[in-house]
Amino acid sequence: MLNNNFRLYLSNNLYFLHFKEIKFLMKNASSAPLSETLDRTDLQILRLLQADASISNQSLAEKVHLSPPACLRRVERLKKAGLIRQVVALLDPQAVEMGMLVIIGVVLDRSTPQAFADFEVAAQKVSGCMECHVVTGEFDYIMVLRTRDNESFNRLHAEQLLYLPGVRQVRTFIGLRQVLSTTRLPV
Repeated sequence: MLNNNFRLYLSNNLYFLHFKEIKFLMKNASSAPLSETLDRTDLQILRLLQADASISNQSLAEKVHLSPPACLRRVERLKKAGLIRQVVALLDPQAVEMGMLVIIGVVLDRSTPQAFADFEVAAQKVSGCMECHVVTGEFDYIMVLRTRDNESFNRLHAEQLLYLPGVRQVRTFIGLRQVLSTTRLPV
């Protein structure tokens, strides 16, 4: 045993570290970092809220074996620390006629800070854009869009994507079948 927070052990000629707690930084009101720990109860709360954010505080408290006020304080602390960014309803894309998933790889003309900034401002205004990431490799950006069908994507392409600033190349990938889609992080 190295200390109270983790253990080092040998199994099949491999060393393993077992952590009892996960460290994270929590911001207080002055936004100075304050070291805190996530215990098993915090992790259980995070897992349960990821599975169903509409769970009542009473039910959540029962599942994690806390009083409702203690559970609510923990949830509020996790929100204040930024571990819970927001609580949302996840819509069925098919039900709201946004069933077509489009992934777009974008290469910019130039790799200058201004070219990236201009593109990022414009990309945030693209209809149906769900995500936009700076990436390594063949593309500068990957965009994830939702639209109704081929016709609506073709219109979006002609009216918006072709006018994104500083774009040299766009490669489009149409999702044919969803194998996995989750919002749950493995905590």
